[in-house]
Amino acid sequence: MLSSVLALHAQSVDFDAKMREYGLVNIKELDPTILVKLKYSTTDNFVGKDMYGSLSAAYFEPSFARKIVAAQRALRKLHPTYSLLIYDAARPISVQREMRKAVEGTPYVVYVASGERGGRHNYGVAVDVTIVTEDGTPLNMGCDFDDFTQRAHVKGTPDNSDASTRTVDVYSKYAEQQVLDGVINLFHARNRMLLIKVMSEAGLVPYRREWWHFEEIMSIGETRRTYKLLDF
Repeated sequence: MLSSVLALHAQSVDFDAKMREYGLVNIKELDPTILVKLKYSTTDNFVGKDMYGSLSAAYFEPSFARKIVAAQRALRKLHPTYSLLIYDAARPISVQREMRKAVEGTPYVVYVASGERGGRHNYGVAVDVTIVTEDGTPLNMGCDFDDFTQRAHVKGTPDNSDASTRTVDVYSKYAEQQVLDGVINLFHARNRMLLIKVMSEAGLVPYRREWWHFEEIMSIGETRRTYKLLDF
């Protein structure tokens, strides 16, 4: 039932046109070296369904997109053959609602924002991202995208808008402890910290439970006041 509802919605709404209508930009138009493979345009995601239909481009609020471009430049300065690979970007609130329905009553519910007011993806100001090598192989981060276990965590305390609690040093110390605890190994920790470092240089920090999710240091309330909900 869920798959048929999503298919009908994806066919009836031109997500690309709506993204542009809401003032969002396609990241590859700003920097074509950034790679994109939207996980929710495939069945390779925690829902197991194609949520986006024909949408294959990564759209963001313009100022947020420029930060991703800056992170790509920082990465290329350190590793000229590496690239950012985007797994998810702006997400219509209609898709968010279907995601939420899919996880109601399961342990995954804490990871999926409510469809009432939405989360940062629904405002075009969140990115799910990793780093790939020259041949497109993702760096090993210790667990996969959409791994909803403690292995995916990058911080042990709740996130807030206090920048001093969301520094590279804070994340590095947590990664060191994960290695000591045997949650991830040193190789994984170094890869995570490379991603965190280049994203942080651009002004983006990870969500504490997902090594792949990056956002601005801003409360969700301020996010909702500052940006426009993708209400389609």
